[in-house]
Amino acid sequence: MKPKLACKYLQYFYFLSTNWNIRIAWHIIRNEIRGNKKYQIQSTDVISLRSLKKSGVETTHATFYMPASYDLLEKAFTFLQQKNIHDITDLGCGMARPLCVAAHYGFTHLIGVEMSQSLCEKASANLQHTASLFPNITYNILQTDAGIYEIPEHTHCIFLFNPFDEIIMQQVAKNIETSLHKHPRNFYIIYLNALHKKCFTNNGFDIIYEYSEKVYLEVTILKKAL
Repeated sequence: MKPKLACKYLQYFYFLSTNWNIRIAWHIIRNEIRGNKKYQIQSTDVISLRSLKKSGVETTHATFYMPASYDLLEKAFTFLQQKNIHDITDLGCGMARPLCVAAHYGFTHLIGVEMSQSLCEKASANLQHTASLFPNITYNILQTDAGIYEIPEHTHCIFLFNPFDEIIMQQVAKNIETSLHKHPRNFYIIYLNALHKKCFTNNGFDIIYEYSEKVYLEVTILKKAL
């Protein structure tokens, strides 16, 4: 293992064990090492709001960056494989880990929405490598605010890992409803650690899948039927 990468793992382990507990830290770090090797991307990091603000990102309603655990992504995408969905949009995509993993599960149209220019660049690099493994995929990273992002009619699934607070989440829910009103269709939301899921369940979304690991690691999938 390269020294720089080993240092990243140690720093991430310290962050996890300090903010949660040792058991969660070991669980996530084992998945980080396994997942980075399996999917051949680098997205292990924690970026504070202070760092994001220094880079010019508006952080009033944002949360700090940390990657989604590989095992939770695999649970979600395994479940959705049977739903015949081929597109996914990650709002607050960070370094595009969910999009890269999704490509391994048959998703072919990948869109990431992210405010940070540096994260957009890292996301593009990871997706470029993933595209070399799956030439049939198309991808696009958009540097914009998820709260003002208009959901296109061809979007059937979005991914969220608590990238922002309830104020922005309510706006996202409104944007989805606007899109579904114009173009009725089945719509799925993969939501990790779903703090603000009521923004969606109050608007007709049903929970069709839930999984939790060690209390704090949770994935919820919601659906609104045509």
